[in-house]
Amino acid sequence: MGPDGGAGPVIVASKTVAEPAAGGRVKIGFKLYASLTDYLPAQARASNRVELEVAPDATIADVIAPYGLPMKLVHLVLVNGRYIAPADRATRTFEEGDVLAIWPPIAGG
Repeated sequence: MGPDGGAGPVIVASKTVAEPAAGGRVKIGFKLYASLTDYLPAQARASNRVELEVAPDATIADVIAPYGLPMKLVHLVLVNGRYIAPADRATRTFEEGDVLAIWPPIAGG
């Protein structure tokens, strides 16, 4: 069991999402669901999560950018289980321990 209670280990990613600002880095969790897991490093796909260290002024858009996610697939965005509207994703920053989770549009029937 992983540290977040999910199955499998948590993978630490080495992607740079923003330049460090004064005051150090902020550790966050980054989770992608459904077809978006294909954008994670191969070793992280089973747990669908990576741990990142980001600049204190890094936004959701900054975190997403290095992963190459098509914005049309970035549908449901949550930080710590709270919905983040599209208009707020370019300005919403993180606090230590936040978890960013993203789902693609899902069709059902």
